[in-house]
Amino acid sequence: MDDNDPVPQALDEFGQQQAGAAAPLRPHVIHEVVREEGEVELRRAALSLALSGFAAGLSMGFSFLTLSLLRAGLPDAPWHRLVDSFGYSLGFVIVILGRQQLFTESTLTAVLPVLTSRTLRTILLMLRLWGIVLASNLLGTFVFAALVTPEGVFPSEVRAALLEVGRESLSGGFGPVLLKSVFAGWLIALMVWLLPNARQARLWVIILLTYVVSVGRFSHIIAGSTEAIFAVFTGGASVHDYVLRFLVPTLLGNTIGGVSLVALLNHAPIAQELREVGER
Repeated sequence: MDDNDPVPQALDEFGQQQAGAAAPLRPHVIHEVVREEGEVELRRAALSLALSGFAAGLSMGFSFLTLSLLRAGLPDAPWHRLVDSFGYSLGFVIVILGRQQLFTESTLTAVLPVLTSRTLRTILLMLRLWGIVLASNLLGTFVFAALVTPEGVFPSEVRAALLEVGRESLSGGFGPVLLKSVFAGWLIALMVWLLPNARQARLWVIILLTYVVSVGRFSHIIAGSTEAIFAVFTGGASVHDYVLRFLVPTLLGNTIGGVSLVALLNHAPIAQELREVGER
């Protein structure tokens, strides 16, 4: 066959369309899918962001509750964390499939428009989004924790598990919590990057990555907030503990993990390709 001869096609036009639909998305396409989602989020009304963020904070409470329910039914064995960690995934499943606004997702989606346009206005919109979503997420976790705090709501063995999980969220020092939080932010932002290609496997991607967050005891600012504030409400910790031993190191670590290790590393390799596409 001569080099100039056309390559024979084994598929008709319809077959080629089906093959194209089945092919995995290229990195720059994933980048644009996530960036466009971020652009939409940046321009959402403040009230809409706040309500969605509050709903997400409430939903994330089910990670704490379901993990504790499973732990209460398991023997006190070294392997119990490998089983009860599946419960941790529930809150993320509700939030992500329900399209609720979660702060750690925004560390990727809101940063890509900033890296692409690099304007002061986009930076201010990103900070606005982060502030509203973080505050409303945390408020939702406070309300959920308040709902499960009164004695008698759950059987004694479940309450004991809730108290144990709450204490665990405040058990580390500033440095270790910060580092573990980097891994949590990294994994959650990677999950956002993987979902456009996951298609029918979206549920399993969410479960797998958030399961690793739980098994590794990587601190997540919203899921962990319900646990930590429950410990405060039940007298197992102080507000000072919540802020300095959980909130500050976890917030810093999750943001570093989402922004530096994912947004920058995923954006940088295809930045030149995106510029070339834009110049055409």
